[in-house]
Amino acid sequence: MAAGGEVDRLIELMARLPGLGPVSARRAVLALIRKKALLMAPLAKAMAEVEATVRECAICGNITTHQFCDICRNPKRDQSTLCVVESVADLWAMERGAAYKGRYFVLGGVLSALDGVTPESLRIPELVEQVADGAVSEVILALNATMDGQTTAHYIADQIGDAVRLTSLAQGVPIGGELNYLDDGTIAAALSARRNF
Repeated sequence: MAAGGEVDRLIELMARLPGLGPVSARRAVLALIRKKALLMAPLAKAMAEVEATVRECAICGNITTHQFCDICRNPKRDQSTLCVVESVADLWAMERGAAYKGRYFVLGGVLSALDGVTPESLRIPELVEQVADGAVSEVILALNATMDGQTTAHYIADQIGDAVRLTSLAQGVPIGGELNYLDDGTIAAALSARRNF
């Protein structure tokens, strides 16, 4: 690289972020340098503060700077429903929709024999424990519609048994979706989950 030393190191680190490659990282670093006082200093301070204080919520696994996240501390949330998601990113996506008003549980991944992800490496025992305490009446399995996501959903269903109502998100053709742009799996799921018109 042309800048040398610390600047190259910053570009290299920025390029590791999702969605940023080497070219985008260079552009971002140049923008930060050009606006050092306005952007770089506040960003560095905010990153240091988050690094020092961020942790997982002790209840759901969301990211927070307290022992419990804002969702778990909110008494207005429905305490009887628990939405199980793979990652914090999935939790945030569900919250953006503003349709769900219950609690969450972040697994921290999905089962994957190829990647060596076993039930013991996920938070499944904590999930089973939360459901067993009797406060939850419905568990919504909001896992991705992949082979690993579905395998994980079936494993969780086996672990929980008939203790609570188990549901999953609907799958199929999205609103505004055109059939010729959908993959075969989505079309098959939509066809098998069809309902009366």
